[in-house]
Amino acid sequence: MQSENNCPGYQHTLAAEVSVNGVGIHSGQLVQMLLKPADQNTGIVFQRVDLPGKPTVKADVDNVVETTRSTTIGVGEARISTIEHLMAALYANGVDNVLIEIDAAEVPILDGSAAPFVEAIQRTGRKQQAAQKVYYTLQHNIVFVDDDKKVEMVAMPYDGYRINTLIDFNSAVLGTQHASLKNIEEFNDQVASCRTFCFFHELEYLFDNNLIKGGNKDNAIVVVDKPVTEEQAAKLGKYFDGIAVPTDTGYLNNETLRFDNEPARHKLLDVIGDLALVGMPFRAHIIANKPGHATNVAFAKKIKEHIKKNKLKADVPPYDIEKPPLYDVHAIERILPHRYPFLMVDKIIEMTPSYVIGIKNVTYNEPFFQGHFPGNCVMPGVLMVEALAQCGGILAIPKDNPDDQYDTYFIKIDNCKFKQKVVPGDTLLLKMELMNPVRRGICEMKGTIFVNNKIAVEAELVAQIVKRPKKDD
Repeated sequence: MQSENNCPGYQHTLAAEVSVNGVGIHSGQLVQMLLKPADQNTGIVFQRVDLPGKPTVKADVDNVVETTRSTTIGVGEARISTIEHLMAALYANGVDNVLIEIDAAEVPILDGSAAPFVEAIQRTGRKQQAAQKVYYTLQHNIVFVDDDKKVEMVAMPYDGYRINTLIDFNSAVLGTQHASLKNIEEFNDQVASCRTFCFFHELEYLFDNNLIKGGNKDNAIVVVDKPVTEEQAAKLGKYFDGIAVPTDTGYLNNETLRFDNEPARHKLLDVIGDLALVGMPFRAHIIANKPGHATNVAFAKKIKEHIKKNKLKADVPPYDIEKPPLYDVHAIERILPHRYPFLMVDKIIEMTPSYVIGIKNVTYNEPFFQGHFPGNCVMPGVLMVEALAQCGGILAIPKDNPDDQYDTYFIKIDNCKFKQKVVPGDTLLLKMELMNPVRRGICEMKGTIFVNNKIAVEAELVAQIVKRPKKDD
């Protein structure tokens, strides 16, 4: 099924419910999982339908409770483990909001890769939602180092999502492997099908400690990098039907890799899934040397902390005073019905189908300063809201026919907040974002005014756009 819409500037959920069932890698029990559409701004939420009260756990790095061999999130008694492959598939395929009903404590392992989850997402398709999807750009390099594990990870500012990984297990079979993903859109073809792996000498410990009841030769690559004794082969043979152990080294059952560097690509997959727990989409070039779940999560926490501290700065629209505007004041007059002294937008510097950014330069010569707090000039709040509305009109008013004229009328103003005063000399960056598509002339927008890299005004505005009758009609 195809997506109803596919605009990367908006959030997406699933177009319909889709089920994914399989065995849990550790419990060995059948796990039933239902992925359901969710409202915008919900995020990825798991719901343990097998527990009393059906508690929910949001997929967020702050909820990670365990990172031994997989990533586990939990709140109270509700836990869900091995979420990384599913998280990678959702993130790479642009699914922002989904409710995942699950009747066990772990996501099914399936074939050990993300491919079955990608197939499920593609089978049901995506649905575009009204809310914008905000990508955060890093302000500087973020570095994470774990000297004990010899791990080094860095996220660099980058206009996209790119990852390079390196693994080195001091193994003659694996060697040192590199993997790279130049663009997240390549994930489905280049990374999703890469399976998890472990070493043969680890299996005995894992089975003895009751850790991989659902493990079999079909859901993991088993690396045999040391000679295997007949006793070891016989002991593990009871867990695997018809295993073929290399006489020297290689892969269990003489496994053919899907890529020459499949293990490194799977580690890259894990990085994507774990970093999806940052909870906010961001653009960066990630370099990860010897990554693992524990270090991935620690790195994700550091990225999230950076974004939270710089969120406001990231939201402030860039303003290059030397760049020619999209619309100057004369072009604005041809669209809006307003004139001096009530035209409150000087120019438009950016516009997309979903938002518009305008500029209002405030000077001492504004006529309202004569009567509004003389001697202590403060721009009236209602006029700042009017400036937002006029800026939004540039986006919402139809422009197909330049002879047509339109008026806009306020219907509602909600959640209006004035956070700092505006005085002569200030420059207002006016940003208006569509909250929903314009229908029947009704326009709903979220407005923000930035002054000196701080929010001065926030409001949700609803207006009606009415075509003005022509004089000869």
